Amino acid sequence: MTAFTVLPAIDLRAGRVVRLKQGDYAQQTTYDVDPRAQARSYAQAGASWLHLVDLDGARGGSLENLAVIEAIARDGMHVQAGGGVRSEADVQRLFDAGVSRVVLGSLAIREPETVAGWLSSHGAARFTLALDTRWLHGAWALPSEGWTAMEARTLDELAPWYAERGARHLLCTDIDRDGMLAGFNLELYRHLAHRVPSLAVQASGGVRSLDDIRAARAAGAAGVILGRALLEGRFTVAEALAAC
Repeated sequence: MTAFTVLPAIDLRAGRVVRLKQGDYAQQTTYDVDPRAQARSYAQAGASWLHLVDLDGARGGSLENLAVIEAIARDGMHVQAGGGVRSEADVQRLFDAGVSRVVLGSLAIREPETVAGWLSSHGAARFTLALDTRWLHGAWALPSEGWTAMEARTLDELAPWYAERGARHLLCTDIDRDGMLAGFNLELYRHLAHRVPSLAVQASGGVRSLDDIRAARAAGAAGVILGRALLEGRFTVAEALAAC
């Protein structure tokens, strides 16, 4: 069984630590913390992985917070990072910056053949596919471009397609729960555990308590992304690690 992983999350916008509500850039909370210092505090508390999102890049299509990402990665944590990756050159820039796993979102939805090629050439373990989803018209839809554009493909089409091509890691956020502190969508993760059992699924969106972390693991998730709950002190990284 894949080891369960706790990944504290830092979302970056203009070099600052922020959180969005349901992916809405107009509903932003900015935290008065230095992103590098925040990452170090998570490492000191025992976290071995960190999840970094370049929100400017996710919407604009370029790696606008790369300097911050590189500074954090060079401090020694395993980092998975994404937002703004649109080409293999962007992938290489993140690898060169010290990122352990590159997160592919919009491109993984729009250009699956291209991404499948990268899984083969660079190694599938070096990527996390971010198929963030929203229940719409009776299916798990896949918005892109920082959740601002709708795509035709669905989660149930793409996740198995990637699994068949050797993908290892899948990050899946229920967008309607993101930043809402309403708990994980456990049915979604049970569904994925059944649909794509070979993928290590990272649960994201809505965690509010240690019980939510335990429940996500029981539902078949291989890890959890923890953002707002940590920033607002609902529990600590050490408590999250002890809970699972």
